Amino acid sequence: MSTQTSLTKDATARSKNPPGLDAQSTVYRILIAISLVHLFNDSIQSVIPAIFPILKDSMHLTYTQIGWISFAINFTASIMQPVVGWFADKKPTPSILPIGMGFTFTGMLLLAFADSYMAVLISVIFVGLGSAAFHPEGSRVSHMAAGQRRGLAQSIFQVGGNAGQSLAPLLTRWIFIPFGLFGAIGFTGIAAMGIAVQIYIARWYGRMLQSGGYLRRQAAARRAPNPALRKKITAAITLLILLVFVRSWYIASIGSFYAFNLKDTFGLSTEDAQIYIFLFLAAGALGTFFGGPLADRFGKRNLIFLSMAGAAPLALLLPYANLFWTGVLLTIIGFIMLSSFSVTVVYAQMLIPGKIGTVSGLITGLAFGMGGLGALVLGNWIDVFGVSPVMQMCSFLPLLGIFTFLLPSDKLLNIWAKENGSEE
Repeated sequence: MSTQTSLTKDATARSKNPPGLDAQSTVYRILIAISLVHLFNDSIQSVIPAIFPILKDSMHLTYTQIGWISFAINFTASIMQPVVGWFADKKPTPSILPIGMGFTFTGMLLLAFADSYMAVLISVIFVGLGSAAFHPEGSRVSHMAAGQRRGLAQSIFQVGGNAGQSLAPLLTRWIFIPFGLFGAIGFTGIAAMGIAVQIYIARWYGRMLQSGGYLRRQAAARRAPNPALRKKITAAITLLILLVFVRSWYIASIGSFYAFNLKDTFGLSTEDAQIYIFLFLAAGALGTFFGGPLADRFGKRNLIFLSMAGAAPLALLLPYANLFWTGVLLTIIGFIMLSSFSVTVVYAQMLIPGKIGTVSGLITGLAFGMGGLGALVLGNWIDVFGVSPVMQMCSFLPLLGIFTFLLPSDKLLNIWAKENGSEE
């Protein structure tokens, strides 16, 4: 009788939680869908820095003005991502997903017809708002669909974004160089496809909320830590933010300005210089995919350390390499450094459980914001000192990854969670 009763309860539970709503299962169709939208979103966002050489030549801009464009898109995303994440933690809203892609659609439409520096700034702000709306909720969807494989799930989500970023130099070469800014009109079609996929994801997200289990688990995890533990968590999240800051500045130096360095040092054309940036970003996308599973196996803090310390000696060599070794080094550095891109998000979620949107918005938003601030500062320095000296200076940034060992280990984070009674 007891066996029959147990089977009846299991059947009832399954009827309440249809396929894809089981908290323990990994929902790959949703992970692939959100990763695809991440590819759309970040390929669109990343064409902005990729077209900097075109904007500089066509509008006769200074490096400082280029820096302001990068600052506008990244800082917009940086400010709004934690805000969106905080709001959605309080009141999860699936409709944010397609609405965010609607902002991106608007930004690319405006860019296609931009005829002045101010019009370009306005259009990239819309793209930044779209990115701000997407990333915290996209990360939440990834967390919902992860089951017990959070590192893998976050890697699947983030690899879409990094793959999209890697495509930007090629899209610039194939679309913006021959067609100018009007080539942005084609990206409105990509944004439209993103809206359609986001509607599908939002429906699944809504069903998850209606099942009630997700909200109950998040409420249970969202306990305030005791004062002593709160100080340790604050110190750890501050150090993690510093490491994200350093990584973002280095990536901004490559993504926004290294094409100029290649043109000055090796006499490459804008088209050929974009290939080397593609190598860096494409290898980074591959590193992002492998980073999550490796972190699940060997520890998230360890992977964050290796991604910085492992790239440091190669970064120091890069400014002095010939053209062939520049391509090789950019590829290896991109793979190693961006392998921790998804891992830092999961690590931060372990530090502050139960606030998935806020934490994801803070870490990914900070990455965008610090990258934008870095581009602004670097643009000013390049106007004063030149491209090559500034690239040499940036090569020292990954050395700061040594401070990763001050972060608490994964084992210690699990102990903290048990002490606080806030395990998810």
